Amino acid sequence: MKKILVVDDEPAIVTLLQYNLEKEHYAVSTAEDGDTALSLALQEHFDFIILDLMLPGLDGFEVTKKLRGAHDATPIMILTAKDSETDKIVGLELGADDYVTKPFSPREIVARIKAIERRVQNQPEAPASNVLTVGALVIDPDNYKATKNGERLQLTPKEFELLVYFAKRVGKILSRDALLNGVWGFEYPAETRMVDIQVSHLRDKIEDDPKHSKYIKTVRGFGYQMEAPND
Repeated sequence: MKKILVVDDEPAIVTLLQYNLEKEHYAVSTAEDGDTALSLALQEHFDFIILDLMLPGLDGFEVTKKLRGAHDATPIMILTAKDSETDKIVGLELGADDYVTKPFSPREIVARIKAIERRVQNQPEAPASNVLTVGALVIDPDNYKATKNGERLQLTPKEFELLVYFAKRVGKILSRDALLNGVWGFEYPAETRMVDIQVSHLRDKIEDDPKHSKYIKTVRGFGYQMEAPND
């Protein structure tokens, strides 16, 4: 049975999520503050974490930062207030995988979690040698490692997953919808802004000059394309 940690200081939201997730046969643990959430997440294995940003004690940003700092790659879905674009950007930058804006539908939460599960289950088994090389980038999906010119890149879990997705499709033009479905595992056209944010963060880490990208090109009107630089 898949295990989910729900973290929110509003009892009504915790009860709503717990009820709907348990109906879908998930085992649910809950926490009402960031310190408890962090302790639980570090002590137990969870398949997903649903995390409110505004919490007593450690806030959701700090919880996310500390988990990623401890190399915990559990998918994190943050809950943000309506129209809080800055919170979404910062949350994703710290390593969150997805965000949902309050008020939300529990069915949307369940649908997104199931989409992530399907994507993971449908991934083909890796061949004996799974290392990808694109220009000066060397990406090892099996060992969760990427380097550029021999220096290790410090990527969040979602940035790494996005890089692998691009590297397996060098030369192909990928729409934002295709990236959203392939990397996040769901189809919500309104959320393509999330793709742009993560691509921007990835460029900051792999490009010599993010404003003049050599690896990830913007194809206006279509999406993005990864290329292998000649120099």
